[in-house]
Amino acid sequence: MAKAAEKPADDQTYGIAADRLRSLVERIERLEEERKALAGDIKDIYGEAKSAGFDVKVLRQIIRLRKQDQAEVEEQESLLDLYKRALGMG
Repeated sequence: MAKAAEKPADDQTYGIAADRLRSLVERIERLEEERKALAGDIKDIYGEAKSAGFDVKVLRQIIRLRKQDQAEVEEQESLLDLYKRALGMG
């Protein structure tokens, strides 16, 4: 039967700096928790908007549009208008 591997005396394990790896993993875990909390906050705000009578679907579209470059938004709106007219919708 094989003898159990002994733990290295320093923080080097198989060429990996264990302390550095642990630090990175813990930072990622903290940020994941923060992201989860922020997602909950955003959900609450959408709920607040809905209870105030706003259409959440349209609000999400507005948020998405505000992230885009103005020229890109105008191009998309122009194409949408063109497609709607081609289909007899506008």
